[in-house]
This record gives sequence, structure tokens and C-alpha cells, in this order.
Amino acid sequence: MLRDSEKYIGKMFDNTDLKVLIVPLIIEQFLAITVGMSDTVMVSFAGEAAVSGVSLVDMVNNVIISLLAALATGGAVVISQFIGARRHEDACMAAAQLELMAFVVAVFISIFSIAFAHPLISVLFGNIDSEVFEASKKYLMITAISFPMLAIYNSGAAIYRSIGDSKTSMKVSILMNIINIVGNYIGVFILHLGVAGVAIPSVISRSVAAVVITILASKNKDATVFLKIKEVFGIKSDFMRRILYIGIPSGIENSLFQVGRVAVVSIISNFGRTQIAANAIANNLDGLGVNMGNAIGIAMITVIGRCVGAGKYKEAKYYVKKLMCMGYLVIIIPALIIFLFQNSFISIYKVPDATKELTAVLVWIHMGVAVFLWPLSFILPNALRAGNDVKFTMGISLFSMAVFRFGTSLFIAKVFHIGAVGVWCAMIIDWIFRSSNFVYRFASGKWWHKDLKKE
Repeated sequence: MLRDSEKYIGKMFDNTDLKVLIVPLIIEQFLAITVGMSDTVMVSFAGEAAVSGVSLVDMVNNVIISLLAALATGGAVVISQFIGARRHEDACMAAAQLELMAFVVAVFISIFSIAFAHPLISVLFGNIDSEVFEASKKYLMITAISFPMLAIYNSGAAIYRSIGDSKTSMKVSILMNIINIVGNYIGVFILHLGVAGVAIPSVISRSVAAVVITILASKNKDATVFLKIKEVFGIKSDFMRRILYIGIPSGIENSLFQVGRVAVVSIISNFGRTQIAANAIANNLDGLGVNMGNAIGIAMITVIGRCVGAGKYKEAKYYVKKLMCMGYLVIIIPALIIFLFQNSFISIYKVPDATKELTAVLVWIHMGVAVFLWPLSFILPNALRAGNDVKFTMGISLFSMAVFRFGTSLFIAKVFHIGAVGVWCAMIIDWIFRSSNFVYRFASGKWWHKDLKKE
């Protein structure tokens, strides 16, 4: 795991430290996106209605997953800052409070999603045929059961990443993904359960992962930070406030960003199954292209959070630039691979030729621009969040989503009657606005706020 800042003077992380942190994160992110692809590939054998239903609900689920991930991010920032400030007991308490908050929030979301599945689908995707509607409702109700378990897993993973031990969370993720993939195969090809065949394994795999990572985190008492179970059952408002200071703006930002994506997909859904399916497949392939960038973004939270906790501004700037260079590297390489083997990737999916052709166009739009703008739009803001500049990132992201991504998509759809292609072009405009503002904020130095330990 990463060395504590008090043990040496100079750069807080050498190349070995960063490698130990980042490589397991890359593997974990790769597994996450490939499992998502396996869900889509396998359910595609159950028909276009099934794959459309799953893709629509995945957009809704991503809103919830983003909210839970934001809480974990808030916890990771606070824990990392406490470690950088050499306050390890406080870091342990923050870890326990993160587990408690995330679980309670997830339980309420789960109950709401199950109870109101029908009206949620109706409001969000009203103009879809009955087969897609029923598939969507079934998938949402089953996957909602897993939200509390996912919250526990995310919290445990955040604890390990904060201390630099991303290898443990990677191993648990591998276990979770193996269970999920095997379960998908059994559910779809042996039991012929359709959308339920990919939903039920998600519940089982997340539950197993939650139990395993909680046990490991509570027994890891030799680590800088570990989970004290007894502290999970007590409310400490000051620690919750610190986590929520980061978590609430990040949660609002991430959740409303995903809501915006759902709204955009609802525009696409008006253009029929082909566009819905092509959008879903392109999202999977493009996710594969940027997933290693997500790993750099997660590492940014740990590294910059430590620097903030230690009050080392110059080192924070140094590591932001270094990690951004890594971010570009891990985006460019997969983009080239996807460009070269695009047709082979798309042919995996059992969909009509028209869907495959549209998917190819969408992938070109995304990856052709992602190599320039994606790291600035989605990795750099994590540095700002770790510096407690969460309100700025929230404001820019929400404004850009509402005005550029959703507003422009709606305009193109209504005026020019263009569906998925118009939506993806609007996404590029969104990226341009985001990246330019985040770069300006970082260069100005205004992102560095007083750290939470001094409040």
C-alpha cells in the first residue's frame, strides 16, 4: 500500500506507489465494463426488446449508482485527507460513518425503485412498446434489490483505495464479476430467463462482494485505516458533515448528470428500437475505450486528497499534471484498438445490420473526440473535488448537461429529426464547455480550498 506522508520528506508518491495504486484500478475498471458488455451481449440473444429494456433501465440504475459512488467519493476524499494530516483514528471513524450513510441511503432508494417501478418507467420512457416496457420494469425491480449491497461494496472499496491498497478491492471485484458472468450464462442460455437472467446474478454477485469486502476491511487492523464495526452503528454528525460536504455536491452532480443522460436517451427512444439498441452497444464499446481513464480519475482522488490533507499545494499540482498525462495515454491506446477492430467488436452483438451500422457511426463520433477532451472533462475535475472545490465542478457540470447536452439534443431532434447521431454530437459540445472551464479553474489555482480538517 502507499506510504504514509510522515515517513519521508519530498515527493509523497514515487512511480512505484502510483503503479501499485493504478494498475489494480485499471484491471478493476476493465472488468466492470466487460461485465456490462457481457450483460448486453448475452441478453441480446433474448431479443431486441430485451436488450432495449436492459439498456434503458441501466440508464436509470446509473443515476443511482452515481449517487452511491458520490458518497463513496466523499468518504475517500475525507479519509485521504485525514491520512495526509496524520489523523488515522479520525480516518477510521470516517470510514465507519461512510458505511452507515451509504447503506441507509441505498435502502431508501431500493424501496422507492421497487415500489414505483411502473410509474418510473412510464414517466421516463413512456413512448416505448409493451415488450420493452415489461422488460424494463422487471429488470429495474430485480436490480434494485442489490443497491444496499452495492453501497456497502463501494464504501469498502473506497476505504482500501484511500490507503492505496487497490489490489484488495480488485480481487473482490474479480470475484464479483466471475459470479456475475457465470450467472448471466446460466440465467440466459440454460434457464432462459431473459432480462431476469442478467438481473438476478447482479444481485447475487454484489451481495457476495459486499460481505467479503466488509469482512476484509474489518479484519485489516494492521493497515493505516480499517473498518471498526462498532462505530458503524453510531452516528457522528461532524464526520458525516465532512463526508457530505464532498458527497452532496458530487452526488447532485453525478446523479443529475445521469438523469440528463436518461432524458437524452428518452429522446433517442422516440426514434425506435434500432436507435435504442445502437446507442446501448455504442455506450458499451465507448465505455471500454475510456474505462482505464476512470481508473486514473479514482487514483486522482487518493493522491490529491493526501496532498490536500498534508497542505502540500505544489505537490498536488505536480501530481495532477502527471496523472493527466497518464490519463491521455490510457485513453489513446484503447481508442486505436477500437478503431482498428471496430467491426469485430460490433459483430459480437446479435442485432440487425442497420443497428450495427449506426453503432459504428456513434463509436467514431465518440472515440474520435474522446482522445482530446475526455480526460479534461472527467479526470481533471476529480482533482478539483479532492481540493474541496466541489461546488464549482457541480455548477459547471449541471449547466453544461442541461444547456448543451440535453438542450442541444432536444433541438436537433425536434428541428432536424435526428436521433442518436444528434445526441452524440451534442455530447461533444458538452465536453468542449466542461473541459475549457475545468482547465481554466485549475490554472487559476482557485480550486485549492482550505482542507476540512481545519474547519
